[in-house]
Amino acid sequence: MTTPARTRELEDLLETLTKHRGFLRQTLAGMTDEQIRLTSTVSRLTLGAIVKHLTEMEHTWCHFVLAGAEAFAAATPEYYAAQWTLGPADTAASLLAAYDEETARSDAVVSAADLDAEHPLPDAPWFTPGAAWSARRVVLHLIAETAQHAGHADIIREAIDGAKTMG
Repeated sequence: MTTPARTRELEDLLETLTKHRGFLRQTLAGMTDEQIRLTSTVSRLTLGAIVKHLTEMEHTWCHFVLAGAEAFAAATPEYYAAQWTLGPADTAASLLAAYDEETARSDAVVSAADLDAEHPLPDAPWFTPGAAWSARRVVLHLIAETAQHAGHADIIREAIDGAKTMG
């Protein structure tokens, strides 16, 4: 298999995704293992759970780019809930290391993908029946999801210690 040439579009997509990942990492800079577990707003979201979820989201969607709907075979309600639950071994360092590993893998998958290649989405209430997503659409989703959760993380961090990443 030959690797597609890196186009300006691909470069722009990866640069945008990298920027929003950086906002998330910056928000977690200097946070203790205790602070990443705090629910500092009316939401149940924690900084650690956001990183854990985004790590799994990158894994699943890049698996989708490679293999299609089978990427969602394990997507039970329990599996989804586990993405938002921190275990005793989850630390700021371990969560960010796992995130860095997964984002590097995602970048490699996206860099090698044909952005026009698509797979049907699985049957799920949140997907349009019969819809298919291209690799391009997956990258756009990764950007949107990462940006949204980086904003959540910024609010949570500000409520913990007053630090702001984006504003």
